[in-house]
Amino acid sequence: MRRTRFTHACVAALLMIGSWTAAGTLPASASDTSDSATSTDSAPASDALLQAMQRDFGLSPAQAERRLAAERRATDLAPEAAQAAGSAYSGAWFDAKSEKLTVAVTSDADASTVRDLRSSGATVRVVEHSARQLDAAKSRLDRLDAPSGVSSWSVDPTANTVVVNVVEGERADNDVRRFLSEAREAGPVTVRTVEAAAETFAAGTVGGDPYYTGNVRCSIGFSVHGGFVTAGHCGGVGGQVRGWDGSHIGNFQGSSFPGNDYAWVNVGSGWWTVPVVLGWGTVSDQLVRGSNEAPVGASICRSGSTTHWHCGRVLAKNETVNYSQGAVHQMTKTSVCAEPGDSGGSFISGDQAQGVTSGGWGNCSSGGETWFQPINEILGRYGLTLHTA
Repeated sequence: MRRTRFTHACVAALLMIGSWTAAGTLPASASDTSDSATSTDSAPASDALLQAMQRDFGLSPAQAERRLAAERRATDLAPEAAQAAGSAYSGAWFDAKSEKLTVAVTSDADASTVRDLRSSGATVRVVEHSARQLDAAKSRLDRLDAPSGVSSWSVDPTANTVVVNVVEGERADNDVRRFLSEAREAGPVTVRTVEAAAETFAAGTVGGDPYYTGNVRCSIGFSVHGGFVTAGHCGGVGGQVRGWDGSHIGNFQGSSFPGNDYAWVNVGSGWWTVPVVLGWGTVSDQLVRGSNEAPVGASICRSGSTTHWHCGRVLAKNETVNYSQGAVHQMTKTSVCAEPGDSGGSFISGDQAQGVTSGGWGNCSSGGETWFQPINEILGRYGLTLHTA
């Protein structure tokens, strides 16, 4: 069993070495990570990743390659656009049809700013409410006591409103109606219907390639120097963690749930970390080169110990998810499916780490939606450094 782990680590190392000839210059190594979270001078996408894009999005090889390149440009442009628009900024998202970043601004945006945004390659849309106004309205909702019939809520920049997702068949519930009434008083609100309530994706002990704590199985998120990050609902501080072979890995050093859904585990006892996300044979194991945040609309993939590798799109950011255990804030919603046991697993866009799987609704047979806790928030909270190639 130790030999199997050693073989897997060697394969990861070979992937890293093999990428030098394809990529030219790699981002910072494990011993020099000062630029690892800011560089998007990414290596060309692997054939396996392009094949996954073709399968999940119905794209040709050329379309998949162009899509990834356009998403990298949008990722670079998004923070600059927000800074340039200032108080007139109303959000931004990647539009797959035009393959451009769309930047929303209010009518009081400076004309020269709008011209600069357009000349940079962005599409500009004029809207009524600023991001500051929408975020304030969303924060007011976060202070309300949400009933179980309300699944989640977040700012939707494409609709320029706060969207409240209500479980199908629950809209007439008195508690839901009361919540929606209070929500509308907080600011611009749109109500949408979802098929089911959000649930976390932890599971009882079964076979696969997971980690275990108590009788719960979850999935590793991303390697950090000294351990790995995962979901907070998988275990509390001090809880022992066992690997796929049952041997001791380490303990939960930090954990937060609800309110947040993140944790980190130290690694020892013969285990070590590598900057790799498992492709489970669907795609090649993916190297992690940084943690630049993909915009709304961008493609994104997830790796987990139950359903392995699946892809979809980023649907919303800073969404509050109302689990039965309590609300979790600052989550990112995606169209990627997941199932019990996938909790804590990796969300990645290209070669950029995005976050750890929290929960959702649906499954990988009929479809659904899944939320993740953003990786940069976790790194900042615990003072961790992402292990990058």
